Amino acid sequence: MTTGPLLSLRHYRHELIAHSHDHPQLVFGLQGRLNFEVQGRGALLGRQALMVVPAGAHHACGSPAGSHCLVLDVPGEHWLSEQLGAHADDSRRLLDRPGALTLDSRQQQLVDWLAASPVDDPLIARQGAVLLLASLNPQAAPVAASTRLPYAAFDAHIEQHAAYPLQVADLARLAGLSSARLHARFSAECGMTPMDYVRQRRLLMARRLLRESALPLGEIAAQVGYGSQSAFSAAILKAFGCTPSALRREPGDN
Repeated sequence: MTTGPLLSLRHYRHELIAHSHDHPQLVFGLQGRLNFEVQGRGALLGRQALMVVPAGAHHACGSPAGSHCLVLDVPGEHWLSEQLGAHADDSRRLLDRPGALTLDSRQQQLVDWLAASPVDDPLIARQGAVLLLASLNPQAAPVAASTRLPYAAFDAHIEQHAAYPLQVADLARLAGLSSARLHARFSAECGMTPMDYVRQRRLLMARRLLRESALPLGEIAAQVGYGSQSAFSAAILKAFGCTPSALRREPGDN
């Protein structure tokens, strides 16, 4: 049984990690690409993907360009039964099968929300872990891949143009939809507006820059589209529960 945190944000680099542990683990891609292999099953882990690592399974991973992930370390059998009730058997079957899976948009929205939350809070971590596992229950029908909004294209566009004003129409063009239709699709698939999504992606980019660079706060604010450092600091405090300076001091590695 693991004694560490249930949920953690981790940054993987080019150094190869190869080990095993006596508890199951789920690794959810947030940004970048992570080369991951579990018991001979290899995959390139990115956004809207997760890797299942069963208890005791040897696995190796590394990311030449850097990768951010949300990691769920499942405590063990007793915890599954106690916390998941009727979902426990489905979760056991999921956690026994090594390999990569694709998330639907609602599942990815939950991952993004947790990644932007204080996962070191025991209550948020416990409830978040339960929600993640329950959302992976096979009874929850995923959105067909062909009908999903093009989130990878949205993310690339937002990151490339984060310093400039972004409009709903920009994302609508990428999706081949009207702005009104895009609003409706975002509401149905993500439970948020397109501009909420843009703000979330900008703040995740800002967190990465705070942790990985020595850029002044004002420059980071400008790079992610904030006209003033005070507005940027207020947005970071609201999203992550701490100031940019405090966030910069937090460890971002494994």
